[in-house]
Amino acid sequence: MKVNKEWINISDMMSGLMMVFLFIAISFMVEVENDKKRVEQDRNQAEHLAEKYKKSQYKAEKLAEKYKKSQDSIKEIVMTYRKSQQTLNNDLIIEFKKDLKKWGAEITKENIFRFNSPEVLFKTGSSRISEKFKKILDNFFPRYVNLLTSQKYIYDIDEIRIEGHTSNKWGKAKSKEEIYLKNMLLSQNRANNVLTYCYKIDNHIIQKNKEWLEKKFRANGMAFSKLIYQENGYQDFDKSRRVEFRVLTKAQEKIYKIIEELKSNK
Repeated sequence: MKVNKEWINISDMMSGLMMVFLFIAISFMVEVENDKKRVEQDRNQAEHLAEKYKKSQYKAEKLAEKYKKSQDSIKEIVMTYRKSQQTLNNDLIIEFKKDLKKWGAEITKENIFRFNSPEVLFKTGSSRISEKFKKILDNFFPRYVNLLTSQKYIYDIDEIRIEGHTSNKWGKAKSKEEIYLKNMLLSQNRANNVLTYCYKIDNHIIQKNKEWLEKKFRANGMAFSKLIYQENGYQDFDKSRRVEFRVLTKAQEKIYKIIEELKSNK
């Protein structure tokens, strides 16, 4: 009887152990299953990230390709622009080099035709064109238009701009605001008067190109926004009081458009 009792106790103990091992096995199986799910989730996430990276890389490559094409386009336009600017500069100098000194004029590297002698252009504080300057314009402007409307340049010209410039002084003006406003009004009136006079010149070249001039010809008053200085750093009052004829080409417009496109793609 004692033996049977011991056997029952051993049986109970073995049953208890089996239950423990069963729980351990179930826990292990649950853990394995959870690990399997985590691995699957991690793999799906990794695949998603890889796909996302692939798409981002593709997009980056496309943007880089577009950027390179834009850069190549800018480089090509800049090279063409420089070449055309140099060609135009050479042609302007050939056409006018004999007249520059007597007109008190110069041609800059940027193809700005600059009339530098204020005493020849207008009386101090006046926007009325002097008789001497009218004679210069009668000679200069038809030749200038004839060059710019030649087959070599006519399709590249975006704008011909007359700019009136002043010094930063004004007689007995009492404030900076008054100096600025008076000079702005004066420079604008001078530019307008030069444009009006040039547009009305009685010359067959001007008459033939009237419609073209209406699309391209502009007048801007610049006041003293672009002063000219001497080598010693002091303002050159004579050269600051000037009239300029500035040519803008379509190459510049193309460059600006490409730059704007690049900005919008950032």
